[in-house]
This record gives sequence, C-alpha cells and structure tokens, in this order.
Amino acid sequence: MKIFKYILTVAIAATLTVSCDNDDDFTGEPVTTDFTGTFTTQDQMGRPGINTVLSGSDANKNNFNVTTPETQLAQFSGIFNNTLVAYYNAYGASFENNILGLDQGQTTAVLSLDVLQVAQNAPTSYFTDTSSFLTGRRLEDDVIDVSLIVLFGGNTGARFDGMNGTPNLVSDNVGLEPGVTSTTFPYLVPASF
Repeated sequence: MKIFKYILTVAIAATLTVSCDNDDDFTGEPVTTDFTGTFTTQDQMGRPGINTVLSGSDANKNNFNVTTPETQLAQFSGIFNNTLVAYYNAYGASFENNILGLDQGQTTAVLSLDVLQVAQNAPTSYFTDTSSFLTGRRLEDDVIDVSLIVLFGGNTGARFDGMNGTPNLVSDNVGLEPGVTSTTFPYLVPASF
C-alpha cells in the first residue's frame, strides 16, 4: 500500500508540474473554451473509501459515483446502513455509538453525503478530535483510518482494534511516509528514488 501512496504522490506532483505553464505572457487575445457536448460525472471522492466500503455492490458503487450530492442522502443512507449492519452481523456484534457520539443511522447518513465540507472558522482537518471532524482535508490526514474508526471504533475509537481477540477494523495499517509533505506549494516534496 505504501507503493500505491508513493505512486499516487508522484502522479499528483507530475500533474501539478505538467499542468502549470507560463501564463504570464498574456497577448490580449481572449481565450475561449468549448463547453459544448455532454459531460457526465464518473467518480467523486470527497470522502475516499466510503462508497467502496458501504455501497454493497458494484452497481450501487457506480450509481453513487454519478449521483449528485443533493440526492445522495435519500438514495444511499439506507443502503449504507444495511451494509454496515451486515458487517457487524458477520462479527456477531452490533453498532455502538462512535467517537463522535453518532448512532448507526446518523453515521451512515453523514457518510452517505459525499461532499467535503470546509469550516471557514475552524482548523482544516478530516479528524483531529470530536470538535474538528470533516472540516476539510489536509494531505497528512489518514482519511481511510478515520473513516474506519468512525464505522468500527465504537465510542472510544478502539472497539475493533485487533486487541483482546477482536479483528483490526479501525486501520488499514498504511501510514503517511514521513517527509512527503511540505508547508509550501505544491505541498508534496519531490519523489526520491
């Protein structure tokens, strides 16, 4: 999985580098863009992994990817809820309110809306603590682990942490490699080989 994150980092850095050009040579000629044709959404990733884990089928996953956020809650919270129930049933357990204090229905409702909120007056974070949840997303935020903790961590965040005979469902065990982000644009350090 580290190699995947590395490849993704390189791809993002390459895209940012290649897509930049010397646009300060404006000639005064207006630039026109052709927006004719039909455009469709193919995928969305405000909250990576949620659709993959909770959609329950490839058909639902593909449908979720092309559904506008304004209708996702109505169309998918029930599907996500049923899938979460099935996961817990597989382990002979039931959902326990999570670290955010949300019950099962509230959790799947929150997660079925695939938008990335931005809090203008709060720190940007996918999750720092219960007061900074889904207020944006930093490069160093481990969104998969946070999502798994919200789904399977119970009220302490450690319910299914691999200890005391429980399976580890609260982490994918892939962390951000040290030194891959920076505080200046493009916020990713060049890849080293």
